[in-house]
Amino acid sequence: MPYLTGTRLGTASTDVRAGFGVPGFAHPLVAPVEWGELARPGRPVHWVVLNVADGGPGVRPDPHCLEAAGRLRNANVRVLGHLDAVHGARPFAEVISDAGRYLDWYQVDGFLLDRCPTDRDALPEIRRTVGILRTLRDTPHIVLGHGTHPHPGYAENADQLVTFSGPWSDYRWSQAPEWTADHPPERFCHFVHGVPRGHLDEALRIARWQGAATIWFTDRHDQDGAFDPWETMPGYWDEIVSRVGTGVSE
Repeated sequence: MPYLTGTRLGTASTDVRAGFGVPGFAHPLVAPVEWGELARPGRPVHWVVLNVADGGPGVRPDPHCLEAAGRLRNANVRVLGHLDAVHGARPFAEVISDAGRYLDWYQVDGFLLDRCPTDRDALPEIRRTVGILRTLRDTPHIVLGHGTHPHPGYAENADQLVTFSGPWSDYRWSQAPEWTADHPPERFCHFVHGVPRGHLDEALRIARWQGAATIWFTDRHDQDGAFDPWETMPGYWDEIVSRVGTGVSE
């Protein structure tokens, strides 16, 4: 059973509802149904990541991505530009340049800083990056994509942290450190691939008890890194929409 703190037990009994954070589908020309589905009324989607080309905005505006982003914004769904931090190795100027193109070309509502470092030494540079990102537009939504639990100081610099990104085989035994209990569930995101349909309720309970209100669960697999499990809809999309949209019963 996953590690549960005493505070999380109390949190799980609240009326916090989960919603989806979509790590990013394939290009709209390749996955038009998926992009269209996210814009349908009533879908509990918190935000969708736009990853145009190789982890960034590309070298010129893409009209298909612009149309997809516009449809989502018209449906009151945030669109986040994908910025690759390369675990802290990416030059600051490159990250900010990509952010500017996302804003100029796609009018994004914020950013996912993917492959974000997790250690304390990298915290000042991430704080600097986020500080500049917040000056580029009014109230941008900033998500730090660590993929695991980082140093607690990162929680002071973003609206949300992705504290798990990986396979179901790891997630079902995952642990949430005690410091996460000092923050509301709205601050944390979990991305899990390879979740079998029969374990969907269990996965949703784990997210609830560990205090993550933004999730993306899919039955797609990465095949040891050979495929991107986030590029398409989960096979049980209607089922998970029904469960998340009405809350997770205990």
